[in-house]
Amino acid sequence: MNGYGPWRAVRALKGDPDGQRLTRGLDGVRGDQPTIEDFRAAYRSFRDPELSRLPWLGPAFFTKLLYFAGYRRESKGIQPLILDRVVAGRLPVDAGVRRRLGNWRSDEWIAYLQWAAGRAASARVAPDAVEMALFKGESLPG
Repeated sequence: MNGYGPWRAVRALKGDPDGQRLTRGLDGVRGDQPTIEDFRAAYRSFRDPELSRLPWLGPAFFTKLLYFAGYRRESKGIQPLILDRVVAGRLPVDAGVRRRLGNWRSDEWIAYLQWAAGRAASARVAPDAVEMALFKGESLPG
């Protein structure tokens, strides 16, 4: 394996050989219509060593898991989005995320999701289009 991502993923998964921690962390967002509280609980679960926290799996990585497990294209409103250093560094202050490099709290992630949903609604695009524009350094929709 080449690259930091695969190296990190292998180490994280070694911390959960039976998949129980990942399952527990993702269960709440796998339903047909996960709510903001489901997203908050899942985020907190991945931060909690007693629940779903895995070594080497911080917010930049577990928000990717939450995105792929919980994003519902057919749903309107708040969706789980990826929050990494690139996105966080390009967010405006009113998005509610501190400019620190990682270690974001669940309330910061939720504030970002709410901000992105608002931008998406005003531009009539999906919330992940807002996230992708941030990631690519493009003009924000809306």
